[in-house]
Amino acid sequence: MASKLHNLSEYDKHAMPDKALVASQRYAVAVADWNSDVTFALLEGALEALTDNGVKDENIDVVHVPGAFELTYAANRFEQTGRYDGIIVLGCVIRGDTPHFDYVCSGVTQGVAYLNAQPDSVPVIFGLLTVDNKQQALDRAGGCLGNKGTEAGVTAIRMAALRN
Repeated sequence: MASKLHNLSEYDKHAMPDKALVASQRYAVAVADWNSDVTFALLEGALEALTDNGVKDENIDVVHVPGAFELTYAANRFEQTGRYDGIIVLGCVIRGDTPHFDYVCSGVTQGVAYLNAQPDSVPVIFGLLTVDNKQQALDRAGGCLGNKGTEAGVTAIRMAALRN
């Protein structure tokens, strides 16, 4: 969890799986285009984490979806191909004046949890920012609290190693 004392981008690079193993793995990333100034920064962090830890560019597939709610569908489609060692979903939902925030956040959370609970599933990494305001999102998308996308990339690699 991000806090003023914990930067999301900091992790022990020595605790990561061997780069030779990671180099042969494939990853998929679904990114929501809504709040793109935030989500594209998350994508940049995730891609950088993957490649810095040995994943080849050609082994990363990215798909853009309209909003956060569509992330579960994209992740499910990636899962059905059987081609990936890990899947990352990235999005940002900012609280507004209606209960829409609660429905979207709950739907994506439940969808990702469902996908992860399936037998023989690949890990689907939850990179959805659920924040009260735009500044909180920016702080977690490359700002003072690091980049949640970086955390998602690192988590995908570590969970794929656990699966394998």
